[in-house]
Amino acid sequence: MALIEEMTQQGNFLFKYRGQLPLILVACGLLLFVVEHNSNPPAAILPFTHWLPYLTIGLLGLFIRIIVVGFTPAGTSGRNTAQQVANSLNTKGIYSVVRHPLYVGNFFMWLSVAMLPGNYWFVLCFILAYWLYYERIMFAEEAFLRQKYGQAYTDWSAQTPAFIPNFTKWEPAKLNFSLKNVLKREITGLWILILLFVFFRILHIYLVENKFYLDPNWLIIFASTTLAFAVIKLLQKTTNLLHTSGR
Repeated sequence: MALIEEMTQQGNFLFKYRGQLPLILVACGLLLFVVEHNSNPPAAILPFTHWLPYLTIGLLGLFIRIIVVGFTPAGTSGRNTAQQVANSLNTKGIYSVVRHPLYVGNFFMWLSVAMLPGNYWFVLCFILAYWLYYERIMFAEEAFLRQKYGQAYTDWSAQTPAFIPNFTKWEPAKLNFSLKNVLKREITGLWILILLFVFFRILHIYLVENKFYLDPNWLIIFASTTLAFAVIKLLQKTTNLLHTSGR
């Protein structure tokens, strides 16, 4: 099998299971987190502000995803895993500066979690794994788009970087920003991000003090995010308030 066909085949396989990489990351991160605490136990509970820079990185990733989801039409930029879907070719807005903005956003979100164990080697291993994993997925996606859109895709990809944005090429999006679409599609990502930080925080406190509890600041953040998640999901299932035609 030619290398181009092999990478496309691998990419299509990994595309279907791309949600598994975060699970492996979390499992390895938790194990390393415990090992690091046992080998170099902190003298006291780390302050609330210690992980805020990491959380900021994760929220940056979420912000990138929000920009993508808020300006794109239905049938593109989704969380589908069964097969490639692209009812239209996105080339404006954030897609005018980078070809795979969702994966850029995902990178920062999961990088923030990879930083929690406080081990630089683990962060480097995560970056390498993410690169190898998503490089093949992006390769398969681009093969699909090239086949479907032909010269239009070739022209756009020739001037738009794959992963590192070039903001000098910015062109306004064709659609208006849809907050409803963002709330529907990205509240789960925000909740999971906060949940992971809270879980690591509780584990940190337990490993230091041998007690299970959550300090007030993190409790407020988690409670407010969980409430927002529950309300939005309830509205989504029982009403049409968050429905936007074509989004």
